[in-house]
Amino acid sequence: MLESERFKKIQKNKKCFAYIGIFIVFQIIVMTVFGLTVMKIKTPSVRLRSVTVDSIGSTSNSTSSFTLIAEVAVKNKNFGSYKFDATTANVTYGSVTLGRGDIAKARAGLKKTKRFNVTIDVSSSDSSLATQLAAGNVTLTALSRVTGKVSLMGMMKKRKTANMNCSMIVDVPKKVVYDLTCK
Repeated sequence: MLESERFKKIQKNKKCFAYIGIFIVFQIIVMTVFGLTVMKIKTPSVRLRSVTVDSIGSTSNSTSSFTLIAEVAVKNKNFGSYKFDATTANVTYGSVTLGRGDIAKARAGLKKTKRFNVTIDVSSSDSSLATQLAAGNVTLTALSRVTGKVSLMGMMKKRKTANMNCSMIVDVPKKVVYDLTCK
């Protein structure tokens, strides 16, 4: 009788170890599926939400200057925070850079959008741009490259770069920006 009890105890221990092994394999499968679907690191997006013409310096036939206030939004699509470095937003006319605005170093939380204002002083001595500004509408492009790290659960960290390429039509005399489109 003593030996049969011992045999039953060994059988119970084997069953217990088998259940623990099955549970561990199941957990590994669940974590792998979770890691491949939910924890996939996506590239954040950077967009201009709105742009306003703040002040007009001079718009003579030879030079032109004005200030744009742009609301920039960094949208984090990940299940972890996106910590990005300081960078600049450039406003261009054709291939000529007219002005720069500083984007501060910040952090966008998980599945959140970080919004902030960027002041861009635009100036040019290009006579064709000054002529277009005096006439009314001019098409400008805003470009930026935001580089940072996505941190998932404090363990996985990956560098991601988001690019902004937005075009807008600016009517400086009326202080109006319209047809703002971002790619």
